[in-house]
Amino acid sequence: MMEHWLQQTIELLPNGSTYLFALFVVAFAESIPIIGLLVPGSSAIIFAGFLVLHGKCTLPLLITITATGALIGDLVSFYLGFYYGSNLLKLKSFQKRRILVTRSERFFVEHGGKSIFFARFLGPIRGTTPFIAGLSGMPKRSFVLYALISAILWGIFYPGLGYLGGSSWQNVQSLSTRFSMILVVILLATILHYWIRKNFKKK
Repeated sequence: MMEHWLQQTIELLPNGSTYLFALFVVAFAESIPIIGLLVPGSSAIIFAGFLVLHGKCTLPLLITITATGALIGDLVSFYLGFYYGSNLLKLKSFQKRRILVTRSERFFVEHGGKSIFFARFLGPIRGTTPFIAGLSGMPKRSFVLYALISAILWGIFYPGLGYLGGSSWQNVQSLSTRFSMILVVILLATILHYWIRKNFKKK
């Protein structure tokens, strides 16, 4: 039997196209610099995947909506940086988060195009890294390729985590933690690979 709190939550959520649009906005907003810090997008999308098991949307449609929102968000972030980056960095909201911007800049410089892929799964720098890529003049075709791949994978894995979690929110959290750990391991392996290659060349 469905838990009472879950039944109440489902009843409070919008239905049909309004629900789908809300999911799109969440995925989109998480990719926008600064704004993305205020949106618990990943958690919301995982929960949306969980709700599929209770008749809220279908998994293929959820994946399509979230991946599309993520991709368009990345593109908007990139073009904001490409065309208006220098001016936007002068705004108070950016100045207050200068450390975050600096970290994103360093991450982009160290990993180039791959930073767009990894940043999609790394919370705080998710929205800022595409912005920095645009500001730095990254070739548009390269950016779109990395953004497309990362958005599709994000759109599959996060709803999928909620869906596979199935019977309880505790299982969802456990799956999410494992997936995050796998991404961290992959990221560390990539960093180590570049560090070894860089130092080997010096010799």
